[in-house]
Amino acid sequence: MSLWDRYLTPTSLDQAILALHDNQGTARIVAGATDLILELERGQRPDVTTLIDISRIPGLDHIQLDDDGMVHLGPLVTHNHCATASLIVERAYTLARACWEVGAPQIRNRGTVAGNLITASPANDSITPLMALEAKVLLRSKATERLVSLAEFYQGVRKTVMRPDEMLVDILFGLPAANTRSTFLKLGLRKAQAISIVNTAVVLEMEGDVVRRASITLGSVAPTIVHAKSAEDVLEGAALTPENIDRAAAAALDAAHPIDDVRSGRAYRSEMVRTIVRRALRTLAAGKERQDYPDHPVALWGPAEYHWVRPLEAPGTHDSRQPIRTTINGRVHTFTSGQGKTLLRLLREEGELIGTKEGCAEGECGACTVFLDGMAVMACMVPAPRADGAEIVTIEGLADGDWLHPIQQAFVDQGAVQCGYCTPGFLMSGAKLLEEVDHPTRWDIQQSITGNLCRCTGYYKIIDAVEQAAREADRSFRAAAD
Repeated sequence: MSLWDRYLTPTSLDQAILALHDNQGTARIVAGATDLILELERGQRPDVTTLIDISRIPGLDHIQLDDDGMVHLGPLVTHNHCATASLIVERAYTLARACWEVGAPQIRNRGTVAGNLITASPANDSITPLMALEAKVLLRSKATERLVSLAEFYQGVRKTVMRPDEMLVDILFGLPAANTRSTFLKLGLRKAQAISIVNTAVVLEMEGDVVRRASITLGSVAPTIVHAKSAEDVLEGAALTPENIDRAAAAALDAAHPIDDVRSGRAYRSEMVRTIVRRALRTLAAGKERQDYPDHPVALWGPAEYHWVRPLEAPGTHDSRQPIRTTINGRVHTFTSGQGKTLLRLLREEGELIGTKEGCAEGECGACTVFLDGMAVMACMVPAPRADGAEIVTIEGLADGDWLHPIQQAFVDQGAVQCGYCTPGFLMSGAKLLEEVDHPTRWDIQQSITGNLCRCTGYYKIIDAVEQAAREADRSFRAAAD
């Protein structure tokens, strides 16, 4: 079954907007496609027949500060970009923290902040801090351009003011003052790959020990993200004393209208609103909001900041008549079928590269992890035509001829292979970590595999194997240097 009829790859913003205009009502802009591709797989978007992939357009994946003090996030800025960018980490920490908590490294490599906003789920983590930062979005169509505040952008669960012919081309907010402190906290059912039950973003502009201005937003408690105005009023002009913190946390309930859903009930959410706001404020008062944030978050994109756009020479259209030409494990492949599939199924069914496994087909297990243009991604969440003109490495390409990759050898030595189904994904994540971090700590290793699920519960041996591979890589480097 084909998930779409046509897949367009424009090479400029104007081309993308024109394609959206010409196909309005049946087309969707995609970048990471991590949400939309699941909806298409489940048959939830029968009206969408054309995808317009903007991930080959240069210049859209940058974070910039303009002369007027406005921070701009391009439509291809990913969650990993925000989690690692010094400007965001240092001056808009609440956003960096929220982006770091999204999914797993492979998802953060593909999922864009713009896409997270447009999906419009109140549980989406990046909306809450951007609302607290009073962000705006720039919407552009063939004929018009308009700037809309996030407060006006949302109309309900998965409902925005965007018109079918509009594209979100910029996210912007004022750079917080140097005396601003902020954080983001979420409550989920597990430590990673968790959808928020409740989340909060807190931004405080301080004047000495006194809160000059407060912004507190709550996510996953109402149909849209809400401001805790009563809590803000309690804090403004006051010090962050234990008493004021408790009063503000209790006042936060005034803004929350907790919902019941499959993840939580109304009563539990109500109590957790107070708990999580109190915890965030206490952390800020103690100056400990950054103590567990890594100096270099694991991104699984290699040794340097990764800008993921690999431009095409000309715009393309992929349907059943247009082949996909790609390089896999150093060999050029031309596929005349599979244009309407995911990359995972193209690799397995057309490419006969069955080492990449399908465990969940929805980005939960990481068994399908491959390298796409140098970064680790989950192949089940990548449209197959994105492979056109790209370079892909699968588990079959990890070894060097008859020599196993150090992490493969370590898995053998440590007995880290159990049923084996998840093993290819773990190996790919571990191999990319070794490229990215010279001396990974055990915590780095744990972070690198948060997107990989082992159903045999054998994580200790897997972590030991990555540690061994890191030691061997270090020895090899020192031997070569000598």
